[in-house]
Amino acid sequence: MRNFLTAMTALSVGAMASTQAFAQEVRNPAAEWEELWNTVIIDITIIGVIMAIAAVWMLIKYRATSPDQVGTAKRLTTVQAISFALIPAAIFMADDFYLAAKGWTVWNAYRRVPENAIEIKVTAYQWYFEFEYPDGTETEELKMPIGEPVVLRMTSEDVLHNFGVPEYRVKEDVMPGRITYIWINPVEAKETIVQCAEFCGQNHSEMTTKVSAVPREEYDAWLAKIAAED
Repeated sequence: MRNFLTAMTALSVGAMASTQAFAQEVRNPAAEWEELWNTVIIDITIIGVIMAIAAVWMLIKYRATSPDQVGTAKRLTTVQAISFALIPAAIFMADDFYLAAKGWTVWNAYRRVPENAIEIKVTAYQWYFEFEYPDGTETEELKMPIGEPVVLRMTSEDVLHNFGVPEYRVKEDVMPGRITYIWINPVEAKETIVQCAEFCGQNHSEMTTKVSAVPREEYDAWLAKIAAED
């Protein structure tokens, strides 16, 4: 009995550790959106090819061989008629539910900010973005450390904008009097841009800001340099 209790305790501890590890796992919404998009493209391509082959086959098989030929159709039983209607519908609905569930899963990851995310405040103006880092440093450039999730808390000073970073598959409206957010998981070093994705006025096309994902050491050195210059 004592051995049994010891074994059960070990299993419980292991299960709790696994659950905590799963809960603390930081997902990568950008990669998941990309995977979902590829799945949708493959899915509709397969369906399109099947439909095209079926259409061509029926056009050839049931084509008229003379101008005055009239086609005939075998009368279907009730079971056959219902089956021809429901089976294809069930297949398509199952496929749609699968894609919808996959999309909902990615959406949940996209909106659920990891607990250890670095918070950077974003304020939009006419016509630029300003970033405030945890140490109080303010710049007009977005820089993030690799391997650490970053949440951007955003508001606007004077006009509606849309903060879009295509490389990370994120975008969100930014408006006066309200705080919105997105989060990014930069998993590799790269440079890209943030672009206002909503027409906001005269200089909308100039609202392009540099975004960099760099090693932690470079990120810290950059913040220290900016702080020293101020």
